[in-house]
Amino acid sequence: MKQLLLAFSVVVLAFGTAAALADDASDTKLISEMDGMKPMTPAETAQARAGRDAAKAKWATMTPAEKTAVVQSMQSKRIGDLSHIEKQGENDMLPMSKTATAQEKAAHDAAKAKWAAMTPEEKAAVRNSTRQKRLADLSDIEKFDEEDSMARYLSY
Repeated sequence: MKQLLLAFSVVVLAFGTAAALADDASDTKLISEMDGMKPMTPAETAQARAGRDAAKAKWATMTPAEKTAVVQSMQSKRIGDLSHIEKQGENDMLPMSKTATAQEKAAHDAAKAKWAAMTPEEKAAVRNSTRQKRLADLSDIEKFDEEDSMARYLSY
């Protein structure tokens, strides 16, 4: 009797999973609802292609100066649409000019030379003042974590 019940359970489970897997329409509907994107109708597709072809034709008839102006206006629009934080990231990734690179290198070399000329006591004082300033800028939770990390670091 137990074997018959087990066999019946296996058959029901097999048919149930086959029926569930065969229902692709509900999966497609679920996926499209999750994406929030609806497939384009043939008319919308034709309209989009016509617009793309018209834009390509207009681009082909433009002079190089007009093309440059369009590209610059699109870049300024894109940068104008960014948030303040995104703008900082954009500016951070811009390549530096040769003069700016030379100035930064000179400042780095000067700081390195100044550090090398310091005595060990002066270096320790600078490290302590930097650490105190950094700790003053942290929130209470960040301070606790920082002090805990330093305690663990110093205890090893």
